[in-house]
Amino acid sequence: MLPLLLLVTFVLLVSAVLAFAFLLRARNMHLWLWGYLTRRRWRPSATGPVHVMFCFVDHFEPAWGKADLATQRLRVDRWCREYRALAGAHRDADGRPPQHTFFYPEEEYLDEHLDKIAALCADGYGEIEVHLHHDQDTEANFRATMRRFVDLLHERHGAMSRDPTSGQLRFAFIHGNWALDNSRADGRWCGINNELVLLRELGCYADFTLPSAPSDTQTRISNAIYYATDDPRRPKSHDSGAPVCVGGQPSGDLMIVQGPLGLNWRERRLGLMPRIENADVRCGCPPTAARVDAWIRTGIHVRGRSEWVFVKVHTHGTQERDMDTLLGPRMDAMHRHLESAYNDGQRYVLHYVTARETYNIIKAAEVGHGGNPCDYRDFHLPPPIAGYSAARRGAGVSG
Repeated sequence: MLPLLLLVTFVLLVSAVLAFAFLLRARNMHLWLWGYLTRRRWRPSATGPVHVMFCFVDHFEPAWGKADLATQRLRVDRWCREYRALAGAHRDADGRPPQHTFFYPEEEYLDEHLDKIAALCADGYGEIEVHLHHDQDTEANFRATMRRFVDLLHERHGAMSRDPTSGQLRFAFIHGNWALDNSRADGRWCGINNELVLLRELGCYADFTLPSAPSDTQTRISNAIYYATDDPRRPKSHDSGAPVCVGGQPSGDLMIVQGPLGLNWRERRLGLMPRIENADVRCGCPPTAARVDAWIRTGIHVRGRSEWVFVKVHTHGTQERDMDTLLGPRMDAMHRHLESAYNDGQRYVLHYVTARETYNIIKAAEVGHGGNPCDYRDFHLPPPIAGYSAARRGAGVSG
């Protein structure tokens, strides 16, 4: 009887291990879970408040689902109308409303959409950056496409910053289908193994694509701000890199700014397996107070400046099934929670930031600046023409 019981126990244990391994593979968790579990836990500084930089980036795709022009107009108009009302009711420690960074796809360009979004940004609600979906691309076509689009966004819509040293237009980037540097296992939705080098040469100051879990494009590195060095002979060169740290030097080809990635034990699959927390905000995964708390506990920061925490979350903002969440009571509740729990001035100070401002504050930390990160929103890259900071500067308003 005892040998049979041991055999049954052994079979059950092996089955459980195999089932767990299958689930890990099915969700591509094997790519990042070990690094996540062994990562040194974040601890805030012993003195002074923790400053929370909250950055909301949007894969903003009005033509999603091959929508006709009338539907696209309804989507953009709704955003411009309702986001003003939503964000206008909230402020951070610096008096800034929530900032939305619109990563607009090159292949969906329509001037009337960008004119409306640029006007929203000029009214103080965000900035425009670059998004691209491509497949089986070539280096020559990528260079031509990106140059044309960046110039167009700047000249026609007042987007993009100009580097004060080189004069080059600078931009942030999110890769369509998550496939930065040809990182999909099947080779789809990119085609270029030296994409990090090309982005650097074209003026990209940082990539904001990650996290991408459960996609197989997710990197081994998680919850980090780091420099990636391209290897043109292979894809997914940003799978590893050097962390940005206080007193360090820029290295490699491109800064990678990741959002929170982890395990959500509150909402387990089948009551057993934790769900992946990948900082995605939409109808099916609304921005609850518990998720906000988890994002901040992740503690993404520049090494050596743990009291400055960066929270980058993302969405696909023009899908009807999600717009009630993104423009309605759930998003309002998220901001109320941020402003009540993380903006008391003693333990926490809240700063709503764009992608560009996030980069500037990171660079300020890298060279050793501390104190109030609001002072460094425009540290290196100035605001674009169609931008809140630019409007305030033109009006002679500081801060």
